[in-house]
Amino acid sequence: MQQTMEHSTAKHYSEGDQSTQRLRDKKLGDLMVNKRRLVEVPYTASLAHTMNTLVANKVLAVPVAAPPGQWIGAGGSMIMEADKHTGTVRKHYIGLATMLDLLAHIAGNEDQLMDEGVHDGFDLDQKMSVPVSSIIGHCLEGLSLWTLNPNTSILDCMEVFSKGIHRALVPVDSHMDNVSGVELVESASSYRMLTQMDVLRFVKEHGTSGSELDNIISSTVSDLGAVTERVFAITDRTKVIDAIKCMRIALLNAVPIVRSSDTDNEEDHKQLVNGRGRQAIGTFSATDLRGCHFATLQTWLPMSALDYTETVLANPLLAAFNNAAGSPTTRELVACRADSSLGEVIDKVVSKHVHRLWVVDQQGLLKGLISLTDIIRVLRLAILSEQNA
Repeated sequence: MQQTMEHSTAKHYSEGDQSTQRLRDKKLGDLMVNKRRLVEVPYTASLAHTMNTLVANKVLAVPVAAPPGQWIGAGGSMIMEADKHTGTVRKHYIGLATMLDLLAHIAGNEDQLMDEGVHDGFDLDQKMSVPVSSIIGHCLEGLSLWTLNPNTSILDCMEVFSKGIHRALVPVDSHMDNVSGVELVESASSYRMLTQMDVLRFVKEHGTSGSELDNIISSTVSDLGAVTERVFAITDRTKVIDAIKCMRIALLNAVPIVRSSDTDNEEDHKQLVNGRGRQAIGTFSATDLRGCHFATLQTWLPMSALDYTETVLANPLLAAFNNAAGSPTTRELVACRADSSLGEVIDKVVSKHVHRLWVVDQQGLLKGLISLTDIIRVLRLAILSEQNA
């Protein structure tokens, strides 16, 4: 069965467009052909408006735009939108607002978020009325605002994305045509957002003919070094609000849910636990939370994360939303084995639209995880290795 699956996956990749160039000769412009217009919010937008923008557009992050000359961009960046004909600067992108930023802000006041105060002393409307500019940088990813020139090769883009950068702006008509690679300074009349998932979807859909990818995608993720063995988790007793706090502190967008330990009565369900070797029963992620408009937040903050995944995600309206977004519904565990092929793993993250896979053994015990960053890193290194050979 394993051989059949790997053969089928390899066949899928090798039957890509026969006329395409080799993957390493591709440019980012090839990926951006059908990308939609950039979804953004103004710096004055409230957090409520920002969250509803994320939900309506089924995205996890949006750039924040401000008038030029009034702000220092995230990380010192100077990414401008300018008139195509006159060059007059119209706006300055000052950072990213992510779903995790918003959730961390909601969960950030320890005093108001004691169990008994979540309902009575917690003014959600007030928290969500502040401008989005006030939370940029609360989570590290909000400061990661980069551009990638359309002339950048796919492999150079992979190098950037293999270092933990999840997304970048790509100018439609860059004023810096002779530049390739990642930049903090850019001026263009419009931009598109490129993500790690876009790159892997392109690899999956445009697998090149011949042997360029065949040997790589048929190799196991263990042999390629894609598995991160250290995996943090929450328990089935961890509340949503505590899970959000843990994710913010550890800079995690998702955590597996494991069964509570029957033998350890001292286990702190408000903290992350070592998930390795424990039974994984679900996933709690920022992606799951984007289906909830802010008006519903107050009802699920005190719930356990497990109850949220079993009841809230099972709601027909939210299930329809997640199906449309390509995200799993209920507490489906999207996982793989250490001996799974890279091709299988890419197929699974793209088709399930998840940003990591939990690595489990035959008994369903956690052995590690594979993130999109891990996949892109080993894929790039393998391509370069074959090229040099």
